[in-house]
Amino acid sequence: MIPKVIRPFLWSNNLDEMDLQRDKRRIILNILNIGTKPATDWLFDFYPRSEIVKIIVEYGAKGELSEKSLNYWTLMLDIPFKKLTSKRLS
Repeated sequence: MIPKVIRPFLWSNNLDEMDLQRDKRRIILNILNIGTKPATDWLFDFYPRSEIVKIIVEYGAKGELSEKSLNYWTLMLDIPFKKLTSKRLS
């Protein structure tokens, strides 16, 4: 079951069919992109930091995160920009 605190950030998905493990990439990216402080607190309590970093590195620069979100989370989590997969060209 998808917790109430993150439901607003998954509005384009069928919440009854989502699974916290199977759909973790979509959940993590949506919350990092548009989530509130309570939602991101839940995210970092639920998923290991290493898993969140891995998803940012693999998908963040492929258009899955806004430029602002990508910059913010790479700074907050100390992810070197050169590690990002398919970096955007500015």
